[in-house]
Amino acid sequence: MSTRILLAIGVLVVAALAFWIHKKESVQATTSAATAQAVTTQVPFVGCESDGQGGSADLPTGSAQTVVMATDVAKQLAYYKAANGTGGLGPTGWHCFGTYGSSGTTLYISPQPIADSDVMSGSWKGLTGPAIQISDEDGSTSGRFEIAAVIARVFPAHMAFTQSVIAEGIEPASSFPTGPYPNDKLTYVSNEIVEFQTPANTDGLGTHSQLLKGNLPIQGVAILYGADTSLLQVSMELPANMSEVAGAIIKATERESSQMKN
Repeated sequence: MSTRILLAIGVLVVAALAFWIHKKESVQATTSAATAQAVTTQVPFVGCESDGQGGSADLPTGSAQTVVMATDVAKQLAYYKAANGTGGLGPTGWHCFGTYGSSGTTLYISPQPIADSDVMSGSWKGLTGPAIQISDEDGSTSGRFEIAAVIARVFPAHMAFTQSVIAEGIEPASSFPTGPYPNDKLTYVSNEIVEFQTPANTDGLGTHSQLLKGNLPIQGVAILYGADTSLLQVSMELPANMSEVAGAIIKATERESSQMKN
């Protein structure tokens, strides 16, 4: 074998080895960075005023909440909670208000003050973004109608629940259109968890809430849980520069939902 051929083979071997080492170091660096980003830390607790069937509720007190996420993202968040129902994450310094009733609970989080008189009035149309809504519907009460409607849209594996609600004869089948909203982007985590994004100025699962369609897309997650098929839905109408915050809220909600029971 000539010296020229041997040299060529040697060059190829060295190049291949260098490429393998570089690729291995890149993967290790990426893995280390991802691991470093997700840490256990705490966010402050914020109590929210609320009103509902039993009248206004006392402002709750609580302690800092433990979360698992990047430290720089956690510094931008607080844990908001009313006296009744599920709490949730939102940007620090925002305002909040909760409602409760036999169907379930809802928590609104907004950079603008949310007046009790507005929300509880029959003429209130909802919030314009930026805003967050956290709804927890009870599948064993009147909340089942709202849950049945969402199931018909995005949870085909659970259509038996919707069919049972229709069979009651209280609401017609036409109240529960089937299939996803045409413009929604859906990402299924499981048969019970779906992440969604409704484009700006468009009707979709994001506007299946009190968040009004506008110039911002609405993203979030819908989660079925418990023996009674209850529904937790987080909908967020946030600007593009808060996309990392929105993603962290979705993942934290999914993580916490695994511990939820009726």
